[in-house]
Amino acid sequence: MDNSHLPSQPDRRDFLTKAASIVIGGSLAIAPVVAGIGVLCDPLRRKSEVGASIRVASLNAVPEGGEPVAFPAIITLVDAWNTTPNVPVGSVYLQRLKGGSVRALNASCPHAGCSVKYRPTDKDYFCPCHNSQFKLDGQILDLKSPSPRALDELPVEIRNGTEIWVTFQRFRAGTHEKIPV
Repeated sequence: MDNSHLPSQPDRRDFLTKAASIVIGGSLAIAPVVAGIGVLCDPLRRKSEVGASIRVASLNAVPEGGEPVAFPAIITLVDAWNTTPNVPVGSVYLQRLKGGSVRALNASCPHAGCSVKYRPTDKDYFCPCHNSQFKLDGQILDLKSPSPRALDELPVEIRNGTEIWVTFQRFRAGTHEKIPV
């Protein structure tokens, strides 16, 4: 019997070789793709120092029992693929109290976010945007003030006996509650 007119049957070994090549080649191709996705997504996991403790000043820069002194809040800003060191994001007023503790107030007015100024002659903080006044402890001085709350006090920590570290945080303006932004 002549089988020359029948089509040739594929060899099983050829099929297994081709299937193994596809599986091995596919798994080798997936590894760099997964690594590339990890590298691209890495910056999204990074965080800025906003809300973290930052070194603001030394104790020697703030007179004991004295008047508040303004200092810039400087952080390292990290967003996506960019890291920007020494970015001023606001300012704080530091005041050394009797007993050695330090009070830190955010220098942004809770009404509209304007910068408040300390007035040594009146011993108060003044917001030029709406003429509101705040006491040295940050409480509202004028009951007719449009500010919904007192100046925002920030947590302070004294490290190494001489460094003032403040947990700098901004809060939503115009609300009675301190809502972090």
